[in-house]
Amino acid sequence: MLDLGRGFLQSVERNPTAIGLVDGTLRLSYAQWARRIGGVIRGLDDLGLQRGDPLVSLLQNRHEAATLHWACQFAGIILVPLNWRAKPEEIDYCLSDSGSKFLVFESVVQAAVDASELAATVRRIGVGSATGADVAFTDWLTIDDDPLPRALADDWSLMLYTSGTTGKPKGVPRRHRAERIAALAHVAQNRYAYGERTLGVMPLYHTMGVRSLLALAMLDGRFVCMPKFDGRAALQAIDSERITHLYLVPTLYHDLLAQPGFAATDVSSVSKLGFAGAPMHDALLLRLQDAFSPELFVNHYGSSEIYTCSINQDAVGKPGSAGKAGLNARLRVVALDASSPEERVAPGTEGQVIADLAGDEAFEGYHRRPDANAKSLRDGWYFTGDTGYFDADGDLFVTGRVDDMIISGGENISPVDIESVLSLHPAVDEVAVAGLSDERWGQRVVAFIKRKGEVDAAELEIYCKRSDLMNFKRPREYVFVREIPKSPVGKILRRQLVAGEYVRETPASGTGEPHTKDEEMLR
Repeated sequence: MLDLGRGFLQSVERNPTAIGLVDGTLRLSYAQWARRIGGVIRGLDDLGLQRGDPLVSLLQNRHEAATLHWACQFAGIILVPLNWRAKPEEIDYCLSDSGSKFLVFESVVQAAVDASELAATVRRIGVGSATGADVAFTDWLTIDDDPLPRALADDWSLMLYTSGTTGKPKGVPRRHRAERIAALAHVAQNRYAYGERTLGVMPLYHTMGVRSLLALAMLDGRFVCMPKFDGRAALQAIDSERITHLYLVPTLYHDLLAQPGFAATDVSSVSKLGFAGAPMHDALLLRLQDAFSPELFVNHYGSSEIYTCSINQDAVGKPGSAGKAGLNARLRVVALDASSPEERVAPGTEGQVIADLAGDEAFEGYHRRPDANAKSLRDGWYFTGDTGYFDADGDLFVTGRVDDMIISGGENISPVDIESVLSLHPAVDEVAVAGLSDERWGQRVVAFIKRKGEVDAAELEIYCKRSDLMNFKRPREYVFVREIPKSPVGKILRRQLVAGEYVRETPASGTGEPHTKDEEMLR
């Protein structure tokens, strides 16, 4: 079985003059990029890194990050990419937990690195204008050398850290074979062709960004770097680079469509859309379908632990559905409190989604976290912590997280169901639903609304009553906010809403005063 480095060389050998990497004015063919990768490998060697060593990086999606990723794959070094917004204590934790004695960073994270206690004790490689480093990454880019694969398919490729929404983040180590198979499955399930071009904006510390980087390199494709999402720059890149497909979280699609220049931009080259990381509400699906008219619109459901759990290649035809198990996956839905993978529930019944660990894309357990393994890995299955159900056609619908489930008056209520309904109101820009503590109900359903037009709580209540939303699921309170809190990759941070960490909209009509209909909910 090929390792990732040899997979990259396939594109070098097939089409050496094809442009593989773009970052601003920098344009590298596969042959040129390979020689740069070889130079970085030489630099890593000179620094003392050896096959099997972990290397922590704190980089945006710039050409150095993409080149470093591939250099580590060739050299057999375990890349540990962290969120470049990491705080000093997070850097300390991940350096300690991973065991890395090396850190690559850029100036955007300079203050956090300077304040990190452990960062001062490791060898530091500075990118761009970063200061206080032992070595300048730029010096490595002047070295011209052939990259020689040293890793094997069973070697570790990288370790991703989960977002850590509860407790400390967990390291998810992944092998070369799992990463390569996941990339090839991504190619097949998205029907990518040779020479595809993508916008490299999903961060390379997240599985979506890594998947795009690897998949494109399997196909002589073009990875157009975008260090930080900027809607105007994204539109310019789509037009000038003739981007053929987009793979983004729903939030970025929303922001792209909101750009004043969208209607005037030629986006006709984009023939395929894909999304993951969070549910996409019906209204945004329809807007994207109208804006791009893609030949393929794919909803991916997966995780860092098992990249692709399921795929829906007709996201608009069956909104909200995550489809059926991916090429390398087996799925079940079991009781919410199940302790065994055999406790399956009937179609239409909500439960916890679990995935077979024998799948080719699956991880093998968390790094140094027997507690997390005991909680999530049972009898050869990974308990995802996601809630969902199979419909009568065998298609999966993911309804949220077990921890996000609202239990009000003894009823289990999924926030996603309510968000999908409210998102279709023409005056609603974004919506998030959470369960807030309530003395009588246990939790009450509260809808947090970011408006794009005039609407108040009373009108939204009438709108929900006229929908197919069952009475007990209707929000008992509407709060109008300036922004919906999200993670860097676009996931709604419901815990912040529950904790009151949001800013109400400036008082106007429909100010977000509580709108309560408790008795009516019982009818």
